[in-house]
Amino acid sequence: MSSSSSSPPSDSSSSPPKLPLKPIPGDYGLPFFGPIKDRYNYFYNQGRDEFFKTRIQNYNSTVFRTNMPPGSFIASNPKVIALLDAMSFPILFDTSKVEKRDVLDGTYMPSTDFTGGYRVCAYLDPSEPNHAALKRFFFSLLASRHHKFIPLFQSHLSDVFLNMEAQISKDGKADFNTLSDEMSFKYVFSLFCGQNPSTNTSVGSKGPNLVALWLAPQLAPQITLGSPKVLSFAEDILLHTFTYPAFLVKSTYKKLYDAFYESAASVLDEAEAFVSCIDQVGWISRRGFTRQLRNEIRAVVKENDGNVTFSALDKMTLTKSVVYEALRIEPPVPFQYGKAKEDIVIQSHDAAFEIKKGEMIFGYQPFATKDPKIFENPEEFVGHRFVGEGEKLLKYVYWSNGRETDDPTVENKQCAGRDLVLLVSRLMLVEFFLRFDTCTVDVTTSSLGSSVTFKTLTKAS
Repeated sequence: MSSSSSSPPSDSSSSPPKLPLKPIPGDYGLPFFGPIKDRYNYFYNQGRDEFFKTRIQNYNSTVFRTNMPPGSFIASNPKVIALLDAMSFPILFDTSKVEKRDVLDGTYMPSTDFTGGYRVCAYLDPSEPNHAALKRFFFSLLASRHHKFIPLFQSHLSDVFLNMEAQISKDGKADFNTLSDEMSFKYVFSLFCGQNPSTNTSVGSKGPNLVALWLAPQLAPQITLGSPKVLSFAEDILLHTFTYPAFLVKSTYKKLYDAFYESAASVLDEAEAFVSCIDQVGWISRRGFTRQLRNEIRAVVKENDGNVTFSALDKMTLTKSVVYEALRIEPPVPFQYGKAKEDIVIQSHDAAFEIKKGEMIFGYQPFATKDPKIFENPEEFVGHRFVGEGEKLLKYVYWSNGRETDDPTVENKQCAGRDLVLLVSRLMLVEFFLRFDTCTVDVTTSSLGSSVTFKTLTKAS
């Protein structure tokens, strides 16, 4: 099966050709008022993607200066240099040139009161001693649970499918997001703590809701609720002009902390880790190639005596490609930030630009991984994009805070749980198509993400 791709140009990893050095276009507007104007355009007047598209067109450049929310009142300095193409974006992975200290959420950082007074690993730069210690622990923890990855996920996923069938039978539809969130929390808790969280009195079945409640005040400055324009001013004041104190969710955090600590004391005496898995089914079911995917999965499992194993999963080339494509087209963490450690020169497809030491660099991953000069039909979901020769394009898949062709190490900020996320994403598809032949779904997208609702499920004959 041929891949659907352009012939990508060489990049910084293969000594790119010298391009003319140009000044970075764009401006930050008037002090105080400029960031507020950009924030309103970003959230309300234009919307996120149109905000970036308009500036790319106006400046005729995928590299430019702008302000990023939340801006005035919350962020002391909202000024960034935006990188919106696949060539310039990877500078954000080079920790010898960019600092990743306290930039997880961009131009501001939520209070450490939300995390018990600690700067967790995601906020640490690799140059800080605690980063290496924590990341080594994560690698060790994942390795020690390796034998549980597949059977435990299969067990929890089976419960999801049973609940989906029951909901469809009763109500004519099943909310996949809710069921998937519940399953993800149970899987992570069971994997690292050795028991079902429903048996823990401090969390019970409320785990996903508690996590969402705990995260809400931390992420509020970055989101919009999609309110009508007439209410945008009120929403902007409530979400983007001041931070919410951690004491509002102190009891929520305490319940989560106690649940993990009591159930995995030997683990959490050393560190805490959270890993999330990602839903792919919505993309697959609406792209019309479920038959090929189903046939590959069933054929490989049959050859493996009906067992789903690591080696069997590795043979499923289309399944692997589908997961990569879902992560390319809708990366779970769309933003990347880093502060220049020194004067550096970066290159887009068309020009070179100098970034001064101390300037904040911002990358919007959905634009970088839909770069039309790298990917053919970049806005389309092409399931076989990374099959065969298409594997060469994996170096432009950045969802894990690194190239897909690189590996997480203690020296970089690439997700320590990358391989686990890929594994459970493939398992999700495998178990689904071993159990069902076809399905119909409704997928709705809002400012808060995608919602997947199953309408019908046809069991495998």
